[in-house]
Amino acid sequence: MYNTLIGQNRVFKAAIYIRLSEADEGKAYESDSESVLNQRNMLMKFVKDNNFIFVDEYVDDGYSGTDFERPGFMRMIEDIKNKEINLVIVKDLSRLGRDHIMTGYYIETFFPENGIRFISLQEGYDNAVNQASNDSSTFIIACNDYYSKQNSIKIRNVLNDKRRNGKFIGSMPSYGYKRDPEDKGHLIPDPEYAPIVKKIFEMASNGVGVSDITSYLNNNHIKTPSSLKRKNPNAKSKYNPIWTISSVKKILKNQMYTGDMVQSVQTKVSYKSKKKKTLPKSNWDIVKNTHEALVDRITFERVQDNVKRTNRTINTNREKRLFENLIFCRECGNTLTVSYRKNHNYWTVNCNRYSRDPRRRMCEPHFMPYDKLEEALLDTIKKTCKEYIEQINISELSKEIANKKKNTSQNKEKITKLQNQEKEYLNKLDVLYEDKFRGRVSEETYKRSANETENLLTKIRTQIEKLKNEGKVIQNKKSDLKEYEEKIKMLIDIEHPTRELLQTIVEKIIIDKDKNVEIIYKFSILN
Repeated sequence: MYNTLIGQNRVFKAAIYIRLSEADEGKAYESDSESVLNQRNMLMKFVKDNNFIFVDEYVDDGYSGTDFERPGFMRMIEDIKNKEINLVIVKDLSRLGRDHIMTGYYIETFFPENGIRFISLQEGYDNAVNQASNDSSTFIIACNDYYSKQNSIKIRNVLNDKRRNGKFIGSMPSYGYKRDPEDKGHLIPDPEYAPIVKKIFEMASNGVGVSDITSYLNNNHIKTPSSLKRKNPNAKSKYNPIWTISSVKKILKNQMYTGDMVQSVQTKVSYKSKKKKTLPKSNWDIVKNTHEALVDRITFERVQDNVKRTNRTINTNREKRLFENLIFCRECGNTLTVSYRKNHNYWTVNCNRYSRDPRRRMCEPHFMPYDKLEEALLDTIKKTCKEYIEQINISELSKEIANKKKNTSQNKEKITKLQNQEKEYLNKLDVLYEDKFRGRVSEETYKRSANETENLLTKIRTQIEKLKNEGKVIQNKKSDLKEYEEKIKMLIDIEHPTRELLQTIVEKIIIDKDKNVEIIYKFSILN
């Protein structure tokens, strides 16, 4: 059969993809640049020898193969979608990725569907040529994934031992410390920023408020912790060049400054995921007196008491006002706080972010009397609901929404069923890998079963994505349709509406610094 990936007289516009993982940094026989350079030289020679048209190179230096959200890789995918390239060449399959599901998806589904010829030099893989070496790709991809998993377990065990022995294994030490050049697991005071930490604790222990400490740091143009953690000026990670009350409090609460090593505060969900979860304090690894303290324990404890006393006590038991938690700041997106001024016996509204730190003017003041705002909002909402009800046919819309809810419910059931099947196939693959490596099944049996399972997984993932994208999510999930209709009608005539009733009708209310108001309704449920 004629291979459409090659095509008669087809001109190949080639892209070379290069990846260097963080694990490669420890290799004694080559530096980072040499490794990238070696891959580039090999791939460019292949392009030249085969008279391909070179379009671009895509490099990800220091990125894990289990993560496919790499800048170079994502840029290449966009160029593929834009038809700028039709040939991708890598040094070996592990450069493309080490996750067997995603790597298999790109090789077996995405590249063929987009007319991409894919070549891996080391394995002799070429999807445009029917050859025996192509059949081993599934096994190789599985081995790469298995290697990543085992490597992750080994690394984690080593790091756990270091943590328990009081060795620092984080990426960046706490503000005011740096790694000891003679022992990377040991921390020593940073001569430039350790005095800043000492100054912060000195001011706090002498009764200076956190807000005044923050002003002092900003007025003296002292660099913030997050600005120091940024790896390079072109990094995408966000950082704040301005000290805030929360960043000062974070330092004042950090037990590391007493000389104790505090680690395992967070952990990764999986070796394939960047997502982290915070652990309870009982799970933290704390080893006392591992490095030089920047503050003595007595001062540290006294500061903790001061910080607790300065925290405002909020009465959470009081009855909430009608629009509380429904009004938001246009400028920063934070909620507008509704507060009671006891001395003047009236309620006010202001931006939460501005009121927390007004001296640094992190946002704009939105100060206004709450009662007048509530009266105006109620009047507007009632008029809008009345006009809206008069224009719609409730009975017809009832049927339409009921059908949407039914379809949404059915889709959720289908997705849950497919996701359960997906887990079963993933477990099956794990068992297959284990059986293969322990010699329980032959390579031929493994490849056949793995191929079948991978194909089924691809189909299931496609079905799940399709179901998730079908239709719009119905916004109102609090009550059935009949109750929703009645509440709209109730709001038109009721003199004292409840918060529950308003929350059924109103999505959010946005107010800007000039007191302009925008009400966003949940009427889109009827669209």
